[in-house]
Amino acid sequence: MAASADWLISRMALRARPLSHDDLPYRPSVGMMLLNRSGLVFVGKRIDQRAEGWQLPQGGIDEGESVVDAGFREMEEEIGTRNAVLLRELDAWLSYDLPPHLLGVALRGRYRGQRQRWLALRFLGEDSDININTAEPEFARWNWIDLETLPRIVVPFKRNIYTTVIEAFRDLARPAE
Repeated sequence: MAASADWLISRMALRARPLSHDDLPYRPSVGMMLLNRSGLVFVGKRIDQRAEGWQLPQGGIDEGESVVDAGFREMEEEIGTRNAVLLRELDAWLSYDLPPHLLGVALRGRYRGQRQRWLALRFLGEDSDININTAEPEFARWNWIDLETLPRIVVPFKRNIYTTVIEAFRDLARPAE
């Protein structure tokens, strides 16, 4: 009996130790800057956040899947359409760390943050083609916004990545020809 009590106490002590970023890997993922014909950027308000934080579509890259294939799959899973054309891929991995209070909670508790590749895409459809009420909804609302508004409305821990993505794709955020 004492041995099992000691085991239980040691397990509880391990769980009580706060997670550190060094305890977890980055999740490989892809982000998409989806631009409409007017040069505005798609943003969605996450369904699982109480704070007013918006983001661009993003999601994991499956084993053996290309960045571009993952981007189109994730776009369909999150906003119900693939009706877009690839404009550019950012040829670098960008990473962000979750804030300490989200470690072990966000990203199913398995990752310290995300290591992302980014795609710029031109949306070819109509607003009515966008459906955020998907099988596993991620967004409560969505909108098209001006590129310069984006850094002000995203969660602070993603702001540096978004600033880098904006600079990389700024020349594409204009009306389609």
